[in-house]
Amino acid sequence: MFSSVPDRGHESSGVSVPVLIPWSFVWRHGGRSVSLCGSFTRWSRCIPMSLVEGCDDIFQVVCNLTPGHHQYKFYVDGVWRHDESQPFVSGDYGLVNTVVLARQPDVITSAFSPQTPGRSNMDVDYDVNMPVDTLSPGTLQEAVPRISSPDLEVSRHRISVFLSAHTAYELLPESGKVIALDVNLPVKQAFHILYEQGISVAPLWDLCKGQFVGVLSALDFILILRELGNHGSNLTEEELETHTIAAWKEGKLHVTGVMDGNGESFPRQHLVHAGPYDCLKDVALKILQNKVATVPIIHSSQDSSFPLLLHLASLSGILKCIYRYFRHSSSSLPILQQPICSIPLGTWVPKIGESKPFAMLRPNASLSAALTLLVQAEVSSIPIVDDNGSLVDIYSRSDITALAKDKAYAHIRLDEMSIHQALQLGQDANSPHGFFNGQRCQMCLRSDPLHEVMKRLANPGVRRLVIVEAGSNRVEGIISLSDVFNFLLG
Repeated sequence: MFSSVPDRGHESSGVSVPVLIPWSFVWRHGGRSVSLCGSFTRWSRCIPMSLVEGCDDIFQVVCNLTPGHHQYKFYVDGVWRHDESQPFVSGDYGLVNTVVLARQPDVITSAFSPQTPGRSNMDVDYDVNMPVDTLSPGTLQEAVPRISSPDLEVSRHRISVFLSAHTAYELLPESGKVIALDVNLPVKQAFHILYEQGISVAPLWDLCKGQFVGVLSALDFILILRELGNHGSNLTEEELETHTIAAWKEGKLHVTGVMDGNGESFPRQHLVHAGPYDCLKDVALKILQNKVATVPIIHSSQDSSFPLLLHLASLSGILKCIYRYFRHSSSSLPILQQPICSIPLGTWVPKIGESKPFAMLRPNASLSAALTLLVQAEVSSIPIVDDNGSLVDIYSRSDITALAKDKAYAHIRLDEMSIHQALQLGQDANSPHGFFNGQRCQMCLRSDPLHEVMKRLANPGVRRLVIVEAGSNRVEGIISLSDVFNFLLG
């Protein structure tokens, strides 16, 4: 049996992921000019801090730290200061503040742990949040009035009414194509089809059963490539040329199947899908509750003929309907004018005193490290930052399809190819992935209003926005499509 996930013993001794953890440093005690210096700059360089918008006495800067123990001080108007409200010790540089970052994020778990039931047995590239605290009242919100509860409830109610009154049929484009794959196709052939068509997920068709039985996603190929690099694999790259999608799914199910108290596997879950006349609210809830990226819209006729695959519904398409309907009547949705830093939306870099890390990587990190982090942390994308902590790109699960170009997967080593090289491969292939200034990696500021965020996320191919600091482009957080819908639907 082909094991889709390496055993824990092997994985624990595998590639060490060089995680960078962005941390928000805040000085709340005024001044005209404030800088930060610490052990992470070797005490040789001061990092300028910026005033928080709307405040004249609170300064902030985001720095990327490696796991471990760090010391720091503030340089305020030419005088060295430490923050007495945060942990501090007496060190070589006098009284200094301290912060200790765990070596491994405590929220990183296996993407297919038996303790996480509820997924479809045909997993897809779901856009889960980065493993950090959700936005809570704090520094970023102090300068901006928060929306009132009545205005929030009114907005949510009107969105709910709109989604309940419109159907999935309205998501169907005037023209287009939907690609499905036969379960008896070799997985490598399917890999090339997805690459050539510029897509990262496709429904699976079982001719014998006469029905759609699941999906094949970018995550499947990530697991396959990691498995081929695992010495414990009993399937060679040559054998995989004829290994079918059905065989791969069976092997993955055998390893990842959830067991009940008697040691028996739970029954397989059916493909999560919707009908053309299901309301948009039900479609959105199916995507959120089942943690999938897309829901196939399937029309099943009453004469028992083969079902028709009409469309792949996504949160992006539903958000586009909401934005198109309300954009000329924004006054009916008070939340649309609110800056994103004033509402509980997205995941943000933790402040000093908060414990959960926000994982990022540098361009020279190995592709193996990126794939390991994507799988273990159950995230769909990782911000890529330079030595100054500024956003330079983002690596997503869907970028794995670029390795199909010239069968690159057959002659590269995941631990020798850098993230930068992998993204360049995507650019060279003119794929929809790998473009920093394209739709795959878009930025926003904490002061941007919600309607602007919704407008950008409604574009096809955009599944998350990276929140950056104005000027420096340092990463401050991430907002995904699922974040927006969880907020809008309450």
